[in-house]
Amino acid sequence: MIGTFVNVGTIIVGSLIGGLFKKIISERINEALFTAMGLAAFGLGINAVVQNMPNSQYPVLFIVSLALGGAVGTLLQLQERVDRVTSKKGNGDARLGEGIVTGCLLFCIGTLSILGPVQSALYQDHTFLFTNATLDLVTAMALATTYGVGMCLAAVVLFCWQGGIYALTLLLGNFITDTMMCELSIVGGFLIAMSGIGILGLKDCRTVNFLPALIVPPVWCVIAAHLL
Repeated sequence: MIGTFVNVGTIIVGSLIGGLFKKIISERINEALFTAMGLAAFGLGINAVVQNMPNSQYPVLFIVSLALGGAVGTLLQLQERVDRVTSKKGNGDARLGEGIVTGCLLFCIGTLSILGPVQSALYQDHTFLFTNATLDLVTAMALATTYGVGMCLAAVVLFCWQGGIYALTLLLGNFITDTMMCELSIVGGFLIAMSGIGILGLKDCRTVNFLPALIVPPVWCVIAAHLL
């Protein structure tokens, strides 16, 4: 798992560097950075949806995933739980939870971050993860410049995500198919876009409540591969 450890390290380093810059940035520039992060997240999310939607084998799966995931997340009060952990009295701290969710989605939902642990487990090839680590270093710096050094917490989520994929690959082999990647990328793209909408202040989409939607595509693809 050396590739994952390197990836985690770059996120921590990037968050620390960005957090230091945040302390010397004025409030007006900070607000401009929030807007930039919101637009970037929205654009990246929509791009992921547009790129993968034509290749979808199950055109309504993303609708079912978002509806089911949102319902489950709301019942479990995931947003409220995250807010209690990350929010304090200050406005900047209240935004940290929003930043961590956005960061986790950007770090975890992507070809390199998903296929990287598979390549690492099966072939001891860490190229994907090293490449992903370089990209995440820059992303973590940008996010931490906006949200602060607390973005380091996203590294924990990345470790669990990539570590889980690595472990499953060791147990089940190359279980991630192109179809699964496509369907997962569509749902992930919508969630990233939702984060962007929230950062821009257009609507509080309560993105955390929709995170269980990411579980639906892999489960469905496994079921479909064995039963349909």
